[in-house]
Amino acid sequence: MEIFPHRMSPPEEHLLVGGLAAFFEGAVERVCVEMDGRLRTDAPSPPPLLVAGAFNPVHEGHWGLAAAAAGRAAGPAAFELCVANVDKPPLSAAEVCQRLRPFLWRAPLWVTRAPTFLEKARLFPGTVFAVGVDTAARVLAPRYYAQGETGLAEAMSLLRRQGCRFLVACRADAAGNCLGLEDLPVPAEHADLFRAIPRSEFRLDVSSTALRQRAPV
Repeated sequence: MEIFPHRMSPPEEHLLVGGLAAFFEGAVERVCVEMDGRLRTDAPSPPPLLVAGAFNPVHEGHWGLAAAAAGRAAGPAAFELCVANVDKPPLSAAEVCQRLRPFLWRAPLWVTRAPTFLEKARLFPGTVFAVGVDTAARVLAPRYYAQGETGLAEAMSLLRRQGCRFLVACRADAAGNCLGLEDLPVPAEHADLFRAIPRSEFRLDVSSTALRQRAPV
């Protein structure tokens, strides 16, 4: 396994792209980039806690969510970057390298092609997913499932069988109100899959989209 420094030079980044080749060729379903830059394709144990995102860019809200969730989970947080998106073109190896750079020497990053939490649960059994309340709302919305309420029930059953759960942080809406898990209509039969991170411990007030919009052109 090769080791890459925190700031990769173009030749080193080229080596990392090469190391991701097996993943992009479909030979493996996931790759773990360790904090020191080593690529693991030999299926290390699933992380106890995972923060999923596009990380374009990663920001203090992501780090804060990971820290707050780690205080309530059975281990430190890792991160997951999915190269597939139903609304956008897939990420290239070069784009993955660009987005993973800030994680080096700070946290492990898993690279997958699992855009939904159902697919993530199959890859990471027993993992707790730390999410904002907006993400939790989509997970619980029947309209996001082909079979509506039936699809939602089946999804929750699969998550339970896989031993996965959600830690949910409150998040500010457009009006500045901090909405939390208690503001969601969580069906009683699925309530055990969701646990709130108290507002006093963390609130998610920043987004990658807003940071990109404020960035100088």
